Amino acid sequence: MGKRDDLIAQYADDLKNKCGINADMDLLTKVTIGCGPAIYNADASTVAGSDPSELETVKKNFLIKKLGLSDGPQLDDAISAVIETYGKSERNKYRAVVYYMLTKHFGKEAIYG
Repeated sequence: MGKRDDLIAQYADDLKNKCGINADMDLLTKVTIGCGPAIYNADASTVAGSDPSELETVKKNFLIKKLGLSDGPQLDDAISAVIETYGKSERNKYRAVVYYMLTKHFGKEAIYG
C-alpha cells in the first residue's frame, strides 16, 4: 500500500473510532484525493478546530468554492457540528475527515461522483 492508502485507512479509523461513522470508502478516497498534496503536509493535513481563520478557510475554500454552497449561518453551524462530532479535545482533526463529514452533512456526495 502507498502512503495515500495508509492515510485513507487512518481517516477511516478516525471516522469509526472518534466519530462513530462507518466510512463510505469510495467517497472517503475521492475526498482525500480532492485534498491534493495537503494530506502529506503535517500542518495542512489537519484543521485547527479552535482557530477562527482556519474555520473561515474551510468555509470559503471547501463549502463555498468546492461544494458550491451559499454563505450563511448554516455553514458555520455545520462546521461546528463536525468539530463537535470529531471531538473538540481531539488534537489532530484530519482535513479529509472534516471534509468527508461536511460533504455527507450537506448531501453533496455527487460532486465526487
